[in-house]
Amino acid sequence: MRIFDPHIHMTSRTTDDYQRMHAAGVRAVVEPAFWLGQPRTNVGSFLDYFDALLGWEPHRAAQYGIRHHCALALNPKEANDPRCAEVLTELPRYLLKDSVVAVGEVGYDSMTAEEERAFEAQLALARANDLPVLVHTPHRDKAAGTRRTLDVVRDAGMPPERVLVDHLNELTVGMVADSGCWMGFSIYPDTKMDPDRMVVLLKEYGTDRMLVNSAADWGRSDPLKTREVADAMFAAGFGEDDVDQVLWRNPVAFYGQSGRLSLEAGIEAAPDYAGNTIKRG
Repeated sequence: MRIFDPHIHMTSRTTDDYQRMHAAGVRAVVEPAFWLGQPRTNVGSFLDYFDALLGWEPHRAAQYGIRHHCALALNPKEANDPRCAEVLTELPRYLLKDSVVAVGEVGYDSMTAEEERAFEAQLALARANDLPVLVHTPHRDKAAGTRRTLDVVRDAGMPPERVLVDHLNELTVGMVADSGCWMGFSIYPDTKMDPDRMVVLLKEYGTDRMLVNSAADWGRSDPLKTREVADAMFAAGFGEDDVDQVLWRNPVAFYGQSGRLSLEAGIEAAPDYAGNTIKRG
């Protein structure tokens, strides 16, 4: 089985997680820029973070046989902090980098005017750089936030097939399906979606334009939730082709629109927990 996690924050995870992910079938990830938990107070801290997503994190992933790409943006939460506004002037030079396959995460957190201005500005950057967009829908008042998200995407002239609207659930999937955008679902231990609920939606809406991610970060989350969805799909009667479409081909198709997606394997040997060399199959 091959798995592509299209939204995971490996900066927050350990190398043990990389090893477990490879053993579960994960061979590629996209790491979108997000809020680190501790508010950043200046543009320089963002630039150091972007540099790590472009350099250190791909190197770390490759040691465990996983290909790492990223999406870069000023995230919705920190778009409200005027100290971070200059990130938008720095982004264009970062969006030229080979391993950047999308602009993201953009969208809403608290549905403020500042968030909307940053959202619109970054949709324009995505169009100017011919990149797809990963959109974060708010955790509160999600239905209203998703409706507004789709309005902003439409008004910006962003082609829906180049937009992935993430963190969806039973209340929001229908409107995104109707919009023509790609549909993203984060599978969490306690919140958002779980594997069984995901299977129900896959039965109802099919497998086209559906992406499943772990969105694993510094909070309670699990980087193996993509594999749990695959196992739940098999248990529910889905075939290997269905699982491969949702867990591999769909993220490849979406991020492949960047023209930068490279799925060559990482290095074929990595240290195990004891420091011994183990071979990758």
